[in-house]
Amino acid sequence: MELRLVRQIADIDRQAWNGLVTDNNPFLRHEFLQALEDHQCVSAEFGWYPQHVGLYDQGRLIAAMPLYAKTNSYGEFVFDQAWSQAWQSVGMPYFPKWVTSIPYAPVTGSRFLIAADLHVDQKADHIRTLLVQHLQKLATEQQVSGWHILFAEHKGERSDQAWLNRQTDWLIRHDCHFHWFNRNYQTFDDFLAELKQKKRKNINQERRKVAAAGVTLKRLNGHTATEQDWQDFAYFYQKTFHEKYSVATLNQGFFQAVAQALPDQVLLVMAQRDGKNIAGSLMFHSDTTLFGRHWGCIEDVNALHFEACYYQGIEFAIEQGLQKFEPGAGGEHKIARGFEPVKTQSAHWLRQNLFEQGIMGFLAEERRMIEDYYQDCVLHSPYQ
Repeated sequence: MELRLVRQIADIDRQAWNGLVTDNNPFLRHEFLQALEDHQCVSAEFGWYPQHVGLYDQGRLIAAMPLYAKTNSYGEFVFDQAWSQAWQSVGMPYFPKWVTSIPYAPVTGSRFLIAADLHVDQKADHIRTLLVQHLQKLATEQQVSGWHILFAEHKGERSDQAWLNRQTDWLIRHDCHFHWFNRNYQTFDDFLAELKQKKRKNINQERRKVAAAGVTLKRLNGHTATEQDWQDFAYFYQKTFHEKYSVATLNQGFFQAVAQALPDQVLLVMAQRDGKNIAGSLMFHSDTTLFGRHWGCIEDVNALHFEACYYQGIEFAIEQGLQKFEPGAGGEHKIARGFEPVKTQSAHWLRQNLFEQGIMGFLAEERRMIEDYYQDCVLHSPYQ
């Protein structure tokens, strides 16, 4: 077998890479990752250096992995600034580090992309072990501080995260996100009927407020969104980041490239008033899951964020028969709008764990806090 690290995703055959992607996950598709590179969304400017992994057996790509060398912790959604400061305090560099994740997206999914015929008789575990051993050796040679695998999907004992949890040299961190689940609803009203009366009333009131403000919403995909729509949305997105004193890493070229490459997996919700686009929400979907990603506006309309980012997404998921809606990280306000707490995990391998005792204590305390938070959120479920 041959392991290759490439500096650009284009050096791995698109069809071969996509053949390893399960559930048609848009963020793992070759086209999405290439659009990030082509439009300089992952680059030296933002501290993301592609080092994607391909494992070949007699010329056949049998496994792959998105991998980036990082010179900062921006756009990861698993916060390790305290670790970075600890390394620096003893004169050890924390950067570069390696990260296996989707840039700027706290979305769950496979992180070890393995050929379907190898998901039998523990063969997938053998491939994971082989990849990790080779990559840990390379990480040591390159003197990266560590390797971080973020938001790996945890579905059963054969999933990526379950395998990582069994490895003694990987540290596991915990977090809590909020997801919506489709309980075989046929209509949005079916969903509302499952909620407590107060929550149902609040959602209906919020939707009426948006309509009363003279705002209409349209759902677009890569086929139907115009260049003007993408220009407007890119402006909304960048305005939101600038107002938060943050860095807008994505751009109109990226949005349009993904829409052109994956037109049926893009959902752009545009809000209009008086014939003008005033706000937008961008989502993507796999065969089973809707992912909410970005939002922006130029006019403040009461409850419009909830309508464009949540209710339109829930309606779309019901209409398309999707099983789940991941609206993004954080936000306890999501609970009252039908989203439920879900535990997420990330795995961390440190080449030199200089603060093992302190980090283990930190992880144990973090896990207790997340568990308490999760249980508290469960108690506030909006469902009857």
